[in-house]
Amino acid sequence: MRLRLEDSAGTNLMLVLVIFATMALHGRVLGQQTRRSASRGALIVDLPQSAVQVAAKPLAAPLKRSGTIHRFLVEGPKDIVVAPGSVAPEPVQGLTVEVLEDLASKSNPSILRANAQISAARGRAYQVGLRPNPEIGMDFQQLGSEGLAEQYGIMVRQEMVRGQKLQLNRSIVMHEVAALEQAWAAQRQRVITDVRIAYVRALRAARQVKLSQQLMKIGLQGLEVSKELLSVGEIGRAELLQAEIEVESAGILLQNAENHQMAVWRELAAVTGQASLAIQPLAGDLTASGEDLQFEQSLQELRTGSPEVAAVFSEIERARCNLRRQQIEAKPNVTIQGLINWRDNGIGGDPDGAITVALPLPLWNKNEGAIREARYQLNAAQHALSQVELELKQRLTPVFEQYGNAKEEVRRYEERILPKVAETLELTRKSYELGQVSFNSLLIVQRTYANTQIAHLDAEEDLRIAQLKISGMLLSGSFGSRIPATR
Repeated sequence: MRLRLEDSAGTNLMLVLVIFATMALHGRVLGQQTRRSASRGALIVDLPQSAVQVAAKPLAAPLKRSGTIHRFLVEGPKDIVVAPGSVAPEPVQGLTVEVLEDLASKSNPSILRANAQISAARGRAYQVGLRPNPEIGMDFQQLGSEGLAEQYGIMVRQEMVRGQKLQLNRSIVMHEVAALEQAWAAQRQRVITDVRIAYVRALRAARQVKLSQQLMKIGLQGLEVSKELLSVGEIGRAELLQAEIEVESAGILLQNAENHQMAVWRELAAVTGQASLAIQPLAGDLTASGEDLQFEQSLQELRTGSPEVAAVFSEIERARCNLRRQQIEAKPNVTIQGLINWRDNGIGGDPDGAITVALPLPLWNKNEGAIREARYQLNAAQHALSQVELELKQRLTPVFEQYGNAKEEVRRYEERILPKVAETLELTRKSYELGQVSFNSLLIVQRTYANTQIAHLDAEEDLRIAQLKISGMLLSGSFGSRIPATR
């Protein structure tokens, strides 16, 4: 038996109740299966001879079918269900990561500090290569001889630096400059990596806020439906309380998402050297790109391209130059002094002069201690190279583990989990339309779908951050790093 009720203004649910009551009076077991058709604007009720299990009770009284309850009973919950892929990233015209990188390169104080240290070291390199200044003075001798032997003259003294000591001094500091330039490159890369990571986190935060807003909307609509169904006796108070709990949970998620977004933008402002940055649309998405990374290849790229390794090479060359400098320190400098007396009373007041050449004898001090120190400094610098290479391997290992785990999670979510959850959501929605599942069941599936999407966001964020750390030579944490001070 099938009864078709046209969905018009003069039709209500009283006729359905009358039919139910009539069949109950004749002692028949009542079963119903309901299908809602929004395209035809009709409510179709199948009344089979045998009982059919249903999830919803028949309405106890006539109800004006308008607003949310009308959509729920006739069209089903389509308009309050997040469709699969509805929170997928959309192309947005907004702030690009390149703009933020340029801003950070010009404004981040750690980069500016590294620049200043390089300039200071270059000034010191120029200074240590300069020759000593000559000395000039007045020379008065044989004073008190009552005009018989007094001498009045001008003295000039100059130290002659031997053994290319000045050139080696400048070479040592220039290698320090090279090391500071590599430290600058490393610090700039830390800042760039921090900007990119904060940018990815901001993208993720924006998507989570959008998802949380949709969940809040769903919860409020579900609560409205629950109140109307409770008023007609379709559901109990426990189901209404469950709907209210869903709204409160969605509110917590939304508030947490907004707080997280604000924190990420504050972090982004700090790393770019700005007092503040307003939350605004970003041009980009979380989708990972590029070829699959291999551990050994990434490690080799670190060893050949990392500024930390280049800085160690500069330190080795500085130590080598310092060893040569200490070895020639024992070669004495020569001091030449010239004297011109414009009056020498000992020879009748005529002028005369004198020249003195002096140099220290390296008898007791041959600079052995400084040479030994410089030799071990070179040895230590060479060992530091092996240490840095092993440190890079150690630091790459957990990041690569994060990359591998996140990559597999993203793949499973996109290829298996998300399609299955989306299919489950669609099947549950259709089952609800047919009256085969309750409203609470729909809410549970909807919550599962939302939690799965959030977990997918987490995996995408972890994958992108791991990629950025690897491509950024494992250099991040710009405000936590220490820039080598000038010597």
